[in-house]
Amino acid sequence: MAINERFEELVRKTDINSPAPENEPARQAWFLARARLLTQRRMEEAGRPLTFRVETFGCQMNARDSEKIVGILESAGFTEAPSEDTDFLVYNTCTVRDNADQRVFGRLGRASHLKKKNPGMKIVVCGCMVQEKSNVEKIRRSYRFVDLVFGTHNLYRFAEYLCTCLESDGMVVEIWDRADRIVEALPVARKYPFKSGTNITFGCNNFCSYCIVPYVRGRERSRTPLEILRECERLVSDGVVEIMLLGQNVNSYGKDLDTPCTFAELLTEVCKIEGLKRIRFMTPHPKDLSDDVIRVVRDNEKIARHIHLPLQSGSDRILKRMNRHYTKEQYIALAQKIRGQIPDVAITTDIIVGFPGEQDCDIDDTIDVIRRVGFDNAFTFIYSKRAGTPAAKMPDQVPDEDKNRMFDRVLAAVQETAHGRAEKLTGRTMEALAEEVNVKDSSYITARLSNNMLVHVPGDPSMIGKMLQVRLDECRGFYFFGSVV
Repeated sequence: MAINERFEELVRKTDINSPAPENEPARQAWFLARARLLTQRRMEEAGRPLTFRVETFGCQMNARDSEKIVGILESAGFTEAPSEDTDFLVYNTCTVRDNADQRVFGRLGRASHLKKKNPGMKIVVCGCMVQEKSNVEKIRRSYRFVDLVFGTHNLYRFAEYLCTCLESDGMVVEIWDRADRIVEALPVARKYPFKSGTNITFGCNNFCSYCIVPYVRGRERSRTPLEILRECERLVSDGVVEIMLLGQNVNSYGKDLDTPCTFAELLTEVCKIEGLKRIRFMTPHPKDLSDDVIRVVRDNEKIARHIHLPLQSGSDRILKRMNRHYTKEQYIALAQKIRGQIPDVAITTDIIVGFPGEQDCDIDDTIDVIRRVGFDNAFTFIYSKRAGTPAAKMPDQVPDEDKNRMFDRVLAAVQETAHGRAEKLTGRTMEALAEEVNVKDSSYITARLSNNMLVHVPGDPSMIGKMLQVRLDECRGFYFFGSVV
């Protein structure tokens, strides 16, 4: 699954005795062809296959980026290893919260011991964390054994950087302030053969006061509808039945294109692809989720009955400080409109607790939204300072003990509403995509409903990748046990 046929044709036609082309993706094809030669030589010297491991931190966008990194490594001739004790170790990092950075630095400390046992080992740090200059300087100063550091904007040049790593020693640092182009026609190794993410936008223009993403991912950039549709068609021809359209704010899709295209129009076209069974998207922003998008979801059964709509706070005062551009009542009205148009939809959300200046009265407002909307689930986070964001400089930071108390209140409200909504589904028969063998009991298969809930059913691996009709027999709060009918 790491092979993109058109890109592979470029690689086969490449003459590595000639200079590397300047145009993309031909340039990366040239470097991949060279990487294959270098990898083969190293394997002959070692007398064994060369292995790699990619460790991913963060969101769906990072997971998709890791699939691209794995695609290049597999195409170059590396074999995936089960642990970090490997020849080529990649940490694809997240920087949404400070503890994400600390986790990576902790892993790097352990990786240094592995490299002492295997001096030829290459260690790579890439992704959002290294778009921050302070983190790059820390790696240069304290983790000098790292071989390659590159950021989010130049991921498409990984084949080029791989060659540099294989041909030389010493640390290579390539961090760009902005992207110069979108290059997607490269190898991708999908984690699942039957479902895939597809990037439709990169970057974010919203600048929420707590969020580092616009600073590390850059401003919004859209792929053209034709590129997206062709990629989706290729995925379906390769056995994919479910596609998730990915962007930091999918509602903003197309506004920067020479020929504008709305997200609703893109969704409509993706729905027309023969053989595609289910479409998801992540993430819409409440401030600009349009009536057209709601209508398209309502009218197309292929689109999953699940909308993730980040709330963050139910307090108008806190929402303003967060720079979210909507009010409590506007959010509730939008959620109620969605439920009115799409009665069987699941609405999930993100909530931050303990934002600077937040008080119990603000938490009361958040709990009021939770109960009035009736969320099907929520990812609830305790706020932590993120250096480089406006919120980190706000003077009225909330003490940890107050954050924890507020968090417990919010979590209890979420669990109450989510459990109540889930229980109403008991006894219904719904369509579910079988995704994997259950990790706790291999006699069960874990499947995902259109509304994004998981259901565990008796089965075997032959069911994986298939759409099943499943009766929801027993509600366990956030998931079900069921049976195939």
